[in-house]
Amino acid sequence: MSKEKAIATPSKTKEYLNKYGFSFKKSLGQNFIIDVNILKNILKVAGVTEDIGVIEIGPGMGALTEQLAIFADRVIAFEIDQRLETILQDTLADYDNITIVFQDALRSDLNAMIQQHFEPDQTIKLVANLPYYVTTPIIMHLLMAELPLESITVMIQKEVAERMAAQPNSKSYGSLSIAVQYYTEAVNALNVPKTAFMPQPNVDSAVLHLTYRKTPPVNVTDEVFFFDFVKASFAQRRKTLRNNLARYFKADYDKETIEQKLKLVELNGDRRAESLTMEEFARLANIFYQK
Repeated sequence: MSKEKAIATPSKTKEYLNKYGFSFKKSLGQNFIIDVNILKNILKVAGVTEDIGVIEIGPGMGALTEQLAIFADRVIAFEIDQRLETILQDTLADYDNITIVFQDALRSDLNAMIQQHFEPDQTIKLVANLPYYVTTPIIMHLLMAELPLESITVMIQKEVAERMAAQPNSKSYGSLSIAVQYYTEAVNALNVPKTAFMPQPNVDSAVLHLTYRKTPPVNVTDEVFFFDFVKASFAQRRKTLRNNLARYFKADYDKETIEQKLKLVELNGDRRAESLTMEEFARLANIFYQK
């Protein structure tokens, strides 16, 4: 199952663009990959093998889809741009293990799709080059949807990848880091230059690898409250934890009560949110949840 020349080259990409008169839509964040070596590295990071089922979001012209089809058992790709239907039928004509679904992945019943297209107990991974503008909503949707995925490997904006994989006491660490790492182990695996895309984006990219945890690393009384609490703690990064919490809970607690709750878990209110570990956030959130 191989073509004479991979789709992910500047010449092949231009050939198909010209053949179908395709124009990029900025509103859809379309940047097509033109470096096949980077695609092969993404597959290595993802751990794609011949028995694996893969979900892809945003196949574009099919550059990554093609490599997935070569190395995986089966690929289901979700594409929102109906204009790409004819192009994808052409570029992926040699592969009989790909299903393209022209739907918004955020509005699709992914669990039903997985049951329909993959074998029971088959290992399923998500591998994608995500449009920058929907990166965070898509990843958080996938993490909270309770899907039978083993891992997520995505090429996204480098800055966002750094935030998702960040550790305490770093500039990138924030509520997004904690939300992602609550569900997964996050590794920023590979940096990708602008020159790997057509058209070239304004920012560099990175490949983020997320491995689902069997259980969260911390025990929280209420998940929704926990995530809201963490966001509130980071509301104004330069302010102390005490000040951010006083602002958020002003209708519920006076400053003295907030101080008492901080002391109960032996946390100094002068600290900033970026210095707290997830475990410290969990202990503090559980105390505040107890009215």
